[in-house]
Amino acid sequence: MRVALFATCLVDQAAPAAAVAAVRLLRRLGVDVAFPEAQTCCGQPAFNAGYHDEARRLAEHHLGVFEGFDHVVLPSGSCAAMLVGHYPELFERRPEVYAAARDLAARTVELASFVTDVLGIEDVGADLRGTRVTVHDGCHALRTLGVAEAPRRLLRAAGADVVEADGHDVCCGFGGLFAVKMPEVSAAMARAKRAGIERSRAEVLTSADAGCLLQLAGSLSRAGRPAPRVLHLAELLWEGVERAEAAA
Repeated sequence: MRVALFATCLVDQAAPAAAVAAVRLLRRLGVDVAFPEAQTCCGQPAFNAGYHDEARRLAEHHLGVFEGFDHVVLPSGSCAAMLVGHYPELFERRPEVYAAARDLAARTVELASFVTDVLGIEDVGADLRGTRVTVHDGCHALRTLGVAEAPRRLLRAAGADVVEADGHDVCCGFGGLFAVKMPEVSAAMARAKRAGIERSRAEVLTSADAGCLLQLAGSLSRAGRPAPRVLHLAELLWEGVERAEAAA
């Protein structure tokens, strides 16, 4: 199985450790992972802003970048949803490209779902026993891709105590351009999320979406109170792998 990692521009610029952890985790599970260096932004910011021609150029670029791979795996529900949900939409009036967009969408998988649903693995060899974890469900991962149980299955298999925060499936308010254009509303949504996270008494807040984690980490830090560690799911699982290997 030949897999390409689509790191996404947000992970590349703001959370590169998540991409590194994802590659290490997948290789540990026996996956042949490549990182095509021609990859760039998936086009979601342009698409969401209504600049569909610009988004279309980026999408067409990636049809070539990821040609020939069995799967394209993303440590981001948001960007995975762009490829799965909107790339074919962008080419509905271009039949010569539409089939390729549909093909790429069919090969695109969010990281946790790839491990549990494609590889059929739940126990990745991580040890998170004694760690109280709460999961934030990113809007795109949950509503476009239907990803909810996969990260929880991986965490529970690692021995983590998974607790559900009030509003775990409610939008964090990031939304990319939304957070920039409507900062007051965005911050208010994050504060509502923060309250539920704090009540969960979790030691770690995790998600498969770097944008959501940036938003929530910022809100938690501004509260000036003790807060859980904020880690991408790939980073948290890899920490557990290193812990298990150190104890072996």
